[in-house]
Amino acid sequence: MVSANREMVVYCFDALVAHYNGDEAPPPTFDEGQHPLFVTWKNAVNGGEPRLRGCIGTLEARCIVNGFKDYALTSALRDRRFPPIQAKELPNLECTVSILTNYEPARDYLDWEVGKHGIIIEFADPDYNTRRSATYLPEVAAHEGWTVIEAIDSLIRKAGYSGKITGQLRKSIQLTRYQSTLFTMHYGDYVAYVKTIRGAAPTINGAKPTNY
Repeated sequence: MVSANREMVVYCFDALVAHYNGDEAPPPTFDEGQHPLFVTWKNAVNGGEPRLRGCIGTLEARCIVNGFKDYALTSALRDRRFPPIQAKELPNLECTVSILTNYEPARDYLDWEVGKHGIIIEFADPDYNTRRSATYLPEVAAHEGWTVIEAIDSLIRKAGYSGKITGQLRKSIQLTRYQSTLFTMHYGDYVAYVKTIRGAAPTINGAKPTNY
């Protein structure tokens, strides 16, 4: 099984830096494979709690080389919840890559563990006669301190449902649970790694030089 690793995060940073510079990212140093994956960007300022700046991925297996390149940019620049990440934000960024594994149908909406499983829900919106779906990665509910029910209700809202959340609605949910491996790196660690491996720190158009 392929696990998330440092080289995957480096490749995501490389892709974003190359975007700002109008260049091509250096070739990745990890092997190709087919897996579902996500890329998450957070902004960590002055030692405070990192704040989400973008998170997009795919629940379907795809080539991880192209996938990390595409979703590194999509999550940084086209997550509709946030303005695009600017080059000047790079020194404060941290990136997390996730490889999703072990998909399995749950017995019901309660059949999963906070901190262990990511969840995908699908349900019929009784107000609009449409299907809705959404997912949370395994670390989300634990980070927020949610119970199983609180996570489910939050995910129902994320799916776009605005009506009353009832026990009947929860019981109608089809839930798929999964697990993941992840790796997180701050921009400063990325710069130090690039210096060691390539002999020089990355330079970015539109960003001040860093002292990393």
